[in-house]
Amino acid sequence: MVLAEESNRLDALHRLDLLDTSPGENFDRITRMASQIFDLPIAAISLTDSDRQWFKSRVGVEHSSIPREKAPCAEVAESRDLLVIEDFLTDPCYHDSVLARAGIRFYAGVPLLTRDGFGLGAMCVLGTSPRQAEPSELAALHDLAAMVMSQIELQHAFGRIDPISELPNRTQFFDDLSDLARNDTAKAQNLVIVVDLISVEQMNHAVRVMGSTVIDDLIKASARNFRSLIGPQRKAYHIGSTQLAALAPENMDEFAYVNLLSTQTYKLQKLGGPDMIGTVALGIAPFILGELPPSDILRIAQGAAQDARATGKLFQIHSNTSDNAFQRSFMLLRDFEAALQKPSEFSLAYQPRVDLASGRCVGAEALMRWTHPTLGSIAPGEFIPLIERMALATPTTAWVLETAVSQLAQWREMGLELIISVNISSTNLHEADFAARVRQVLARHRVPPEFLELEITETAVMNDAEQALSQLNELAAAGIRLAIDDFGTGYSSLSYLQRLPVHVVKIDRSFMSDIDTDPRQFSLVTMMISMAKHLGHRVVAEGVETQAVLSQLQSTACAEVQGYLFARPLPVNEVASWMKDFNS
Repeated sequence: MVLAEESNRLDALHRLDLLDTSPGENFDRITRMASQIFDLPIAAISLTDSDRQWFKSRVGVEHSSIPREKAPCAEVAESRDLLVIEDFLTDPCYHDSVLARAGIRFYAGVPLLTRDGFGLGAMCVLGTSPRQAEPSELAALHDLAAMVMSQIELQHAFGRIDPISELPNRTQFFDDLSDLARNDTAKAQNLVIVVDLISVEQMNHAVRVMGSTVIDDLIKASARNFRSLIGPQRKAYHIGSTQLAALAPENMDEFAYVNLLSTQTYKLQKLGGPDMIGTVALGIAPFILGELPPSDILRIAQGAAQDARATGKLFQIHSNTSDNAFQRSFMLLRDFEAALQKPSEFSLAYQPRVDLASGRCVGAEALMRWTHPTLGSIAPGEFIPLIERMALATPTTAWVLETAVSQLAQWREMGLELIISVNISSTNLHEADFAARVRQVLARHRVPPEFLELEITETAVMNDAEQALSQLNELAAAGIRLAIDDFGTGYSSLSYLQRLPVHVVKIDRSFMSDIDTDPRQFSLVTMMISMAKHLGHRVVAEGVETQAVLSQLQSTACAEVQGYLFARPLPVNEVASWMKDFNS
């Protein structure tokens, strides 16, 4: 064969990513049919590499390849024509071949041809006795070869090869893992590595500045360099929009693999080229074939990559602890969303706020509680941050508002005059009709707006200050009280803070613990209280748990206090009696 033709043929073969892959059931089924049709013990789907015949599928053969020299399948691939050898011992070319020495006497092979006419190898059958091939048998063998090529094209062209990276995609990755598990009896540990090429923030910025083609170019360059880095014996996959994956070499534990990767740090960081626009993060996940579904194997490796990115590391080994936490978070989000449809699992507790000047309870903060049907009470510190990052923040706030205002209306009918504060999220400030919906809730329950206070953290306000200012102005214009929660823990601009139409500033509990023993801490709190008061805000100190802390606050301009010294959050049925006893 002409050298250029052979080079093109090998290129076509290698681009299909078939060599050294696991036997797939779709190919094995065709091979078994060939053996049955010819009533012969041996059949194979044989691919002609540069120096070997490698069997993608085989029946009756223990070894996975034979040398290419004097292999009849190589002649089939080169000639792209049918080859029948009725008796190896009398054939002038193959009588001294490896197959002849192994006892093979009969061979029939039909070429596996690509649409471009390249011969990849042969669909072949072999026997240990001389024989002839019937025309009907050869016709069937041609049909089986066509079926093999249809399966190859299906894998390559339809949903198995990513058109940008030209790498096998996630579907192929899952199938290959399933095939490996089916053929692995030793149950040895394996490793998968996921390469996250660029963070979401970096990608969004790059697309906005340079357009989407810059991401395509990154993927193409990274795929090419990644394949070169892992070597021809390892298969690379494109398993996410900007994520690549590969299995580690066999019999290598995760720590040895980390050491190996450490020697390739610069190449890994520059997978997309010397001017790579993103920061690479790698996740390494150990697994045992057959013990986890392929989707879970990929999930834990992707989670490790995200852990690496979150901690600023180049790579991170999968941790069962972090994965269990992620699994629990996912389950809680799923169950919380379902619970919103039947909110009997939810309740509100109310923590009183006490006016320092009069010593009376003047208000309470509504705090959401969740009793999971199987896990029991879920701490707000666990589920609130989850829902604030998801679209669940909107329906959650709606439920809390409706429940709190409804309860406030009932207390007012009983003669209890108090202000109820409700926490809202930054998501709520991006809802165009949020202020209108709050007014509707108040009107429906006939509660004057000044008895509702909405709490928002300074960090949430500063995430989109202009949008927040617009919404807060609308709420304040309706007569609704507004409070900055957890003051001092965020990054608010004081020049912007003075523009916000807030009535109350709540100093975070983290500042309270040492003000009775640490003069510097007390000076800081005193300064914060004084500054907030001079800006026209009423100051509430959270987390007051001891009499010593209360005494210190009484020497400042602090207006209200809230904390365990007075009461823990109270169930709704205890609020009225507690207030009556406290204020008497």
